[in-house]
Amino acid sequence: MKTLLVTGGAGFIGGNFVLGLLREGGHRIVNLDKLTYAGNLDTLAPVRDDPNHVFIQGDIGDKALVAKLLDAHKPDAIVNFAAESHVDRSIDGPAAFVQTNVVGTLSLLECALAYWRAAPLSQQDGFRFLHVSTDEVYGSLGPIGKFREDSPYQPNSPYSASKASSDHLVRAFHHTYGFPTLTTNCSNNYGPYQFPEN
Repeated sequence: MKTLLVTGGAGFIGGNFVLGLLREGGHRIVNLDKLTYAGNLDTLAPVRDDPNHVFIQGDIGDKALVAKLLDAHKPDAIVNFAAESHVDRSIDGPAAFVQTNVVGTLSLLECALAYWRAAPLSQQDGFRFLHVSTDEVYGSLGPIGKFREDSPYQPNSPYSASKASSDHLVRAFHHTYGFPTLTTNCSNNYGPYQFPEN
């Protein structure tokens, strides 16, 4: 059974990801969510008593908490859904988006990198950090068309700029440290993720 640390797992997409994996079986989920306007515990009601689901209210920017969770639960992967979202909110208050989506993602990456480096080589090989982004990092579509994952980045709002920044941090950790990362833009490419076999 694989253990996953899922951040933002009480949000709409993150919560449904958690429900889907637990329904499939074979996964233990440690679910970290700050429970802001975007999080809703009602989404997780079907797994409230599931022994394979552990919910913790907290912030990805809280390094002490994240390090404690990594040490206690030894996840095989981290799936990062945690984010400030909604374009209009970012226009009214961009600082919160930079704090969570950029600074918070950096904190999570630093904790995850330290955890991965300290793990035995056999665990390092199978570990993955999956970062969930948005297709809005590619700009704005007209009434037709679609983005691809090789489309150029053209963020047009503080929200999309903060998500683009977090994408670049994830990429940089992969190329600088060899940290095993993946990024998906769930708004146009959401689907089941298959974790590699050890």
